[in-house]
Amino acid sequence: MSQLSRPILALAICAAITACGSAPADVSAPTAPARAIPTITAASARLLDWPEFGLDPQRSDASSLSTGITSANVAHLHRVTVSLPGTVDSSPVYVHRASVAGGRHSAVIVTTSYGKTLAIDAGNGRVLWTFTPRGYSGWAGSSQITNTSPLIDPGRRFVYAASPNGQIHKLSLASGREVKGWPVSVTRDPTHEKLGAALNIDGAYVLVATSGYLGDAPPYQGHLVAIARSSGRVASVFNTLCAQRRAVIVPSSCSASDSAILSRGGAVVEPGGQRVLISTGNGPWNGATNFGDSVIELSLAGLRPRQAFTPADQAHLNESDTDLGSSAPVLLGQGRVLIAGKDGVMRVLSLLHLDGRTAPIPNHLGGEVQRLPLPGGGELFTAPAVWTHAGATTMFVGAEGATAAYTLSAGRLRLVWQNSNPGTSPIMAGGLLYVYDPSSGGIYVYRPNSGSPIAKLPGAPGHWNSPIVVDGHVIEPEGDANDQSLNGTLDLFSTD
Repeated sequence: MSQLSRPILALAICAAITACGSAPADVSAPTAPARAIPTITAASARLLDWPEFGLDPQRSDASSLSTGITSANVAHLHRVTVSLPGTVDSSPVYVHRASVAGGRHSAVIVTTSYGKTLAIDAGNGRVLWTFTPRGYSGWAGSSQITNTSPLIDPGRRFVYAASPNGQIHKLSLASGREVKGWPVSVTRDPTHEKLGAALNIDGAYVLVATSGYLGDAPPYQGHLVAIARSSGRVASVFNTLCAQRRAVIVPSSCSASDSAILSRGGAVVEPGGQRVLISTGNGPWNGATNFGDSVIELSLAGLRPRQAFTPADQAHLNESDTDLGSSAPVLLGQGRVLIAGKDGVMRVLSLLHLDGRTAPIPNHLGGEVQRLPLPGGGELFTAPAVWTHAGATTMFVGAEGATAAYTLSAGRLRLVWQNSNPGTSPIMAGGLLYVYDPSSGGIYVYRPNSGSPIAKLPGAPGHWNSPIVVDGHVIEPEGDANDQSLNGTLDLFSTD
């Protein structure tokens, strides 16, 4: 499912297919003027922790708090490159001045593609502890990998991490040792069901999603699992195929296969913590028990389906391997959600009625309220950043062939600026926009209101990796898990 392993689908292909959606087809740059992105001044309070992919359970990837990094000092940061025992083809997390390895450390936590989780001192790059999952030698160097970003518990005492054998581990932040009662298995067949999406958290539960491996070898089903943080008990399961079954199932026991939850963001928790959104890849659809190529809203913590959106051309997406769910749902605000996948179309949905109708599941096909071309064309595998400031909402998108900014006005997106630089998931922090270039390496640093580059921090190429910017640091892992390497690097850029 690599974004580098699928042929690029020109937007014209979708435009030529009459079933591309039932909504108004503004699949072109909007002609109405976009609202200007407000001038940014970072707050005086400091952003100290980055506990999960996307910063928060809504996956906003945005903060107005100060990071200690400004347009004046960003080009002069001190760089430390850390050698790792594996590729971190995901994103790091960060905790400020916590009890780690017998002292007080600001620590970066990463998980390699073969499941080693490391705590690294953010000041000097020293490895503080390493956790190696049991059975590591059985899959190390193989195609059985994970791209799952770890998660720091809200109490700052534990780390949750994934391993390629389909297990979720709860580790002591202080020592890296596994907590009693863990790990928890979330698949009956880890050779077919991959842990790729980032972990998320909602109240008492860790949320874990499954997908399939590169090549889509059946049988597998995308499913979402809610695990009780306190006990490790599997509290609820939603299967995107054979959805009438409420437990982790043996993949071959379901008559349908695929429908992966493959996006970087995985499960996205709506504000208030009562509902969660997921998106799925290719698979059969019937709107009742099978939900291939769909956006699904589930209640928490029971993971019961409430409503769903499925494009009018779902059958074509499925047949052409054009996963809708290669990127996660994006909470835009103003009652709007965005979904974009491999067909090069960004669809804006109504959060109140995802399919445009008031009838509950079973759903109707189509129903988006706006469609726009993905900037630069191609496919979207990244998580856009959504920044709300001074009464305005801005979405930043990093794609295969472009980086762009849109404002949201009256429930519709309007393009503000676009360039031809590729990027993974953008980070809007402390008044600056950071976008990693997976093709040539390095991190572009932009002025968010114009897209003008301020600097490009050096680095090596990568894949699905994306940076975090927090507490005076820019932190970026590099490399591609599909290279099956047992080595990797992490760049630490710091003001100190």
